Amino acid sequence: MNILLDECVPKRLKRYLVGHAVRTVVEMGWSGTKNAHLLTLAEPYFEVFITVDQNLRYQQNLRGFKVAIIVLIVPDNQIDSFLPLLDSLNAALISPCKGTVTLIGRK
Repeated sequence: MNILLDECVPKRLKRYLVGHAVRTVVEMGWSGTKNAHLLTLAEPYFEVFITVDQNLRYQQNLRGFKVAIIVLIVPDNQIDSFLPLLDSLNAALISPCKGTVTLIGRK
């Protein structure tokens, strides 16, 4: 599966997503791109977009997008904060649903 990591997600998370083709927004040359435009750019290349931006689901009408969005709820962007979510994240990646937002973690 082709996965895009948002700028706010540590790129080191890539090594824990074994079996997937994972790229970052920075690697794609899309740094600083606003969410709606970013999702439009991602659609032809990625099935899943992973972010920590909990407001994304309120800012955009996501149903029209062909990308599944996974929001990881973490206290900071340190890789150690993401590791406890890996089992749930990998489970969500088994069959992501386009145009939906999946929240993983605790508020």
